[in-house]
Amino acid sequence: MMKSEHIGLEEQDLNRLKNIRQNVHQNPEVSGKESATAERVLNHLKELNCFRIKKGLGGHGILAEYDSNKDGPVLMFRAELDALPIEEIGTMSYSSSEKGVGHMCGHDGHLTMLLGLAHLIEQYPPTGGKVYLLFQPAEETGEGAEAILEDPEFSDFTPDYAFALHNLPGYPMHHVIYREGAFTASVISLVVRLNGRTSHAAEPEFGLNPALAIAEILEKSNELTINDPERKDFAVVVPVHMRLGEPTYGTSPGLGEIHFTLRTWNEDHLDKICKELERLSKSAADKNKLEISFEYTDHFRSNHNDTEAVNAVKAAAEDLGLETIQRDYPFKWGEDFGLFTQKFSGAMFGLGSGEHQPALHNPDYDFPDDLIPTGANMFYKIIEHLTK
Repeated sequence: MMKSEHIGLEEQDLNRLKNIRQNVHQNPEVSGKESATAERVLNHLKELNCFRIKKGLGGHGILAEYDSNKDGPVLMFRAELDALPIEEIGTMSYSSSEKGVGHMCGHDGHLTMLLGLAHLIEQYPPTGGKVYLLFQPAEETGEGAEAILEDPEFSDFTPDYAFALHNLPGYPMHHVIYREGAFTASVISLVVRLNGRTSHAAEPEFGLNPALAIAEILEKSNELTINDPERKDFAVVVPVHMRLGEPTYGTSPGLGEIHFTLRTWNEDHLDKICKELERLSKSAADKNKLEISFEYTDHFRSNHNDTEAVNAVKAAAEDLGLETIQRDYPFKWGEDFGLFTQKFSGAMFGLGSGEHQPALHNPDYDFPDDLIPTGANMFYKIIEHLTK
């Protein structure tokens, strides 16, 4: 492919990209509702003449294809469209205009980096293979990647490598964070529902109150947690929500719920922990003569980073003169891109977004615009190394 030691976004393009990022930030949309965000992305891509575009994938997803019409690898780069149901407390001129919704994870910046890559591809067209830019909906709920993969328009698509990045507060700006193998945790949420019998609070003996079973399940579930990220059997089981009856003091409740989030380093261990939590929950329910049911939701598969893909990330960082940091163990949060790396070779890496930057999902977080060209250049350099 064309050698491009001096790749870089032109100032006018970079200014436009910053405006897009801030506009998306000001108009956030939660998972599954990203129609206006997708339209902004689509309109910008249409101004570039080197892409074939599919829209409406897995909901509001967009896939832009660049084809060199020559032999070479098929590469995919993914960014996210959705925001979070979090009230922003920032005071920027472009603060969220939607009450209770904000880009507190930086997806506005990630999608802008991918648009920056689109500009670089137009300016420095790869001379081999194909490049796909995927703008994915519903990452925050763990539903978007699966919806994309199940879409008939995507069914025959098999990239040789898939890549994504995430900005990482707490790390120095522009540092590249990488790791072979697991990069993020396997995460799932479990709802445990207990069904007894409601009675008068004066006569609890005529009812079946789930309270004691809930107390036992909470106590036993805590024993499943091994919150040491350096251990292979790392596991965190956290009760995130509970419900037991209503504040009607003459009534002994007959229904109860516990919502858990579980995380491990891989899918096999996650499955084991889930089965054990089900077992101890059923034991507590049986002891208290309660019916029990389970529902799983918000499943994030572990990102598995392929060695060759990670090598391309490290080579890109070296070409750009960026400092790198190798993680000793995965990040404990989940990321929907994991489903792609379970299916295709690829890698997710991190870009430091400032040591004093508010943490992801904090109400005062804001993506730093200075990171836009770094992400775009990293993606382009990865293409360069894999297309040689």
